[in-house]
Amino acid sequence: MGSHPTIARANEAYARRMFDVTVVGSLNLDLVARMPRLPGPGETVSGISYDEFAGGKGLNQAVAAARSGTSVAMVGAVGGDHAGTDLRALVRGEGIDDARIATIEDAATGRAMIFVDGAAENSIVVIPGSNARVEVADLPPTRVVLAQLETTVPVVTRAFELAHAAAATTLLNPAPGAEPPAGLLANCDVVVPHEHELGLVGGVDALFAAGVGAVVVTRGAAGADLHRPGQHVLHVDAFPVAPVDTTGAGDAFCGALASRLSVGDELATAIRYATAAGALATTTPGAVPSQPTADAIRDLLGRA
Repeated sequence: MGSHPTIARANEAYARRMFDVTVVGSLNLDLVARMPRLPGPGETVSGISYDEFAGGKGLNQAVAAARSGTSVAMVGAVGGDHAGTDLRALVRGEGIDDARIATIEDAATGRAMIFVDGAAENSIVVIPGSNARVEVADLPPTRVVLAQLETTVPVVTRAFELAHAAAATTLLNPAPGAEPPAGLLANCDVVVPHEHELGLVGGVDALFAAGVGAVVVTRGAAGADLHRPGQHVLHVDAFPVAPVDTTGAGDAFCGALASRLSVGDELATAIRYATAAGALATTTPGAVPSQPTADAIRDLLGRA
């Protein structure tokens, strides 16, 4: 028996829907411990507080892009546990399309153990769980595809191949820091490493040699630098704020950057918007909870 004509038309319309941003990445439950200072090797430090937040670089960036006012789809995987159920509900609550988020019943949802010191700096240990089993069969029609390295390199490589075949812009946030293979970099339009990851991914010149179109180096409180082949480095200053927790700030930057590129901003303009988003993310604890709205970002830009 065939599908009802009305349902068939609805499914066809959904399949044709164009998203501004598609994020291929991780979904985690973040376990956050706060302490006056981070412990040294073999040392025990008394903590101040403990919280659990939704996180994962993929989810953080998808929420950041959605809160910037753009339509977002996500490709990823959660486990068959309570954390997976809760994260999927959050994705839907943020208005993010979850049709390509798989549930892996025999896997645990990813976890991140985050330690935050009195200066709001953090150290993070990630346990991939279901994120290691993400698959990409296809992508929805989309203008920008954003990915990180908390899933597997073959998954991101395949996603960027599909994106370029469909003339979508690709952004790679190479975190955790590791040197991506040439096959992946050949399909990267923009790579966004933190300054501490830059050496791990081979440096700016190596990225250009592999075919990357632009490199945006984030430097925390020192702002961000835009590198383009044959051009002078463009520096964008940070926005002064009182930081509480830097967790998720880089993800706010990446999600906001993808959002603004998807609606046609020039890269330099999008970086300034993203820098404001990253600054605001440091003023609220947690990764997903700290992702700012478009109104908050524009307000900070207007006060600068």
